Amino acid sequence: MVAGGGARRRAEAVARSAKRDDGDGERPVWSRDFALFFVARAVARLGDTMLPVALAAGLLEHGYGAGAVGLAMASTAAAFAGLVVFGGVIADRFSTRKLMIGADLVRLGTQSLAAALFFTGHVVLWEICAIGFLNGVAGAVFQPGVASTVPRLASDIQGANGAIRIAESAAQLAGPAVAGLLVGFTSPGGVFAAHAATYAVSALCLLLLRLPPLAPGSREPGHGSGAFKADLVEGWREFRSRTWLWGDKVAWPGFFEWWRGLRRVGLSVGDFVDDLQRIA
Repeated sequence: MVAGGGARRRAEAVARSAKRDDGDGERPVWSRDFALFFVARAVARLGDTMLPVALAAGLLEHGYGAGAVGLAMASTAAAFAGLVVFGGVIADRFSTRKLMIGADLVRLGTQSLAAALFFTGHVVLWEICAIGFLNGVAGAVFQPGVASTVPRLASDIQGANGAIRIAESAAQLAGPAVAGLLVGFTSPGGVFAAHAATYAVSALCLLLLRLPPLAPGSREPGHGSGAFKADLVEGWREFRSRTWLWGDKVAWPGFFEWWRGLRRVGLSVGDFVDDLQRIA
């Protein structure tokens, strides 16, 4: 977990508890429950990496420029970066599984709304930015629960995290290509609909999880405003130490600059879409 004063302590306590409960034997990485969590993470990551292509193609198609695309992307990243520390503190005090399911359901709703807007042609920039902001808030609530869930599913935490990282990396490579095909053969609205479906799959997998109960001492949130502030300070230190997370959140601006560079030499998402439609 990247945020919250008790987040790291809870993850460590869960890991220690898992080792005690297993005795000399270890739970295999590929259990039923870990497989469900693995699918949830991989599918959701696939959908997340489809989004930049959908935004670029959809907004350009409706007459918006490159600045609008960057603003829509930045609304999600800003909400996540600004609130993920609060999400970690909240996760210390409530069921992380329920929070993750709730976050997935929120994003299912927002992306379904975005799909409806693009399908009907009623695309207003501030509405798209507001949807993106809500997605960022939901992501900030979701992300802290990931780290504390893995130790409850497998004894080999390093192996389990490695498997999830590989799947997420593969999804990150495949996502833009899948989005490009969907834009070409359907429409940007089709990509948003597919993105919403990935959150539905993730929420269903998390709902089917059978997590062991938390061990005593694994949930140690403080009480009062002083403890809340202390947790925020420690959570911010943890967030800053996760350079991979910062890199992930600047990937979208990097994609935007790459796309703008292509546009300067005469290429655009619209040209790509037109080419695909001619092939179809």
